[in-house]
Amino acid sequence: MQHISEQSLVDLPSRIQYLRDFIEFTEKDAAVLHASRDVVAPLVPAIVDAVYVKLLSFDITAQSFVPRQTGYSGKSPASLSDLSLTHPQISFRKDFLKGYLVKLVTMDYSKPSSWEYLDKVGLMHTGQAGFSHRVTKPALRVEYIHCAILLAYVGDILLNAVIAHEDLTLDTKNAVARAANKILWIQNDLFARHYLAQKASADNITIKRTTLLAIIFCIFATSLFVARAF
Repeated sequence: MQHISEQSLVDLPSRIQYLRDFIEFTEKDAAVLHASRDVVAPLVPAIVDAVYVKLLSFDITAQSFVPRQTGYSGKSPASLSDLSLTHPQISFRKDFLKGYLVKLVTMDYSKPSSWEYLDKVGLMHTGQAGFSHRVTKPALRVEYIHCAILLAYVGDILLNAVIAHEDLTLDTKNAVARAANKILWIQNDLFARHYLAQKASADNITIKRTTLLAIIFCIFATSLFVARAF
């Protein structure tokens, strides 16, 4: 039985190794993703459009695209009603998603920098500056529920496209679908870990404040009791 300590999971390389071992994301899976590039690449524009149609169909997700986006220098939408698939700021965000999807089927999963990139994608959505270009920019926070369900939606589109692909053998479809599913679940954890860490920190602060107030109250009550006794 392999021993995994809770503390080791705080360290990104150790966490990634555990995730890879548990879900069995192997070098073969990485090779399958690389080999699927020619299949996935033509699908990227349609996947990106479908994702943003979905994001703009709910006000709670669309509202994240009203503020000026980091790196975008054009005219920002004034309100939700200005948002559309053809708005320049949405086109700008679509390019980022295209780049992300391409990275999933091209980056070297043997390099720590690849996992650091995926981890930063998760971190940046919590409001912290995951990437250096966001350090001096206004905080961008998207609640975890939206990130998680979006990953599921992307996975559903991608898996359906692979399964329905007429030029792929059954074995190839199975291999690509499994590899893509694994990497998306690992990405999901690299979102969740930052949100959970923030919640734990906030809960810890609340507990400390509550404890401090309780101590102060006890001291005050004791002092009052002693004063009355004498």
